[in-house]
Amino acid sequence: MALAQPEPGGLLPQRSSPPDPPDRPLRGALATTACMETLQVGYLHAVAAAAGCSLSQPFPDNGIDWHVSHGSPAHTIDDEITIKVQLKCTYQVAPRPPGSAFSFTLDNDHLVKLARTPVAVHKILVVMLVPRSRDDWLRADHDRLGLRHCCYWLNLAGHPVTGRHRTNVRVPTARIFDDRALCEIMTRVGAGGRP
Repeated sequence: MALAQPEPGGLLPQRSSPPDPPDRPLRGALATTACMETLQVGYLHAVAAAAGCSLSQPFPDNGIDWHVSHGSPAHTIDDEITIKVQLKCTYQVAPRPPGSAFSFTLDNDHLVKLARTPVAVHKILVVMLVPRSRDDWLRADHDRLGLRHCCYWLNLAGHPVTGRHRTNVRVPTARIFDDRALCEIMTRVGAGGRP
């Protein structure tokens, strides 16, 4: 790691950058991709809270981001069931994608992990579409906090690898990932079915 050396007199050299316009907040210098990861985790937390689910993060991460658990005496296979969730985020797909699905590319090694079947614990992929500019990610007022744009989910169990290094998967636009969708997923899994 290289450290900047102080100038004579003890001060570090100052780099000038253009100031933000006066109506825009001064955002931190964290990389956009890191901010996208944080935003999608916030979305997952909000959905899990509204669905009455608990979250845990595997450590170390072995290709799965989160475990989501749902407890209910109505489940037939156990009183608490868990699914594994892999989060992805992109600004390369426009909001409200036209048609019944949009294309998303996964590394083949990752797809193999998500597509494995049979499994003891089901896995889903959750893809969040965000605006390119962080200025457009979030709006708050007295009635709500709005995150843009949307998350969609997909069960990839049994999906074939078709590309040499990466494979395109089709994410259905009807599968919006919200609290009701998560409750329905958990109900199916809790009855011994698939997500």
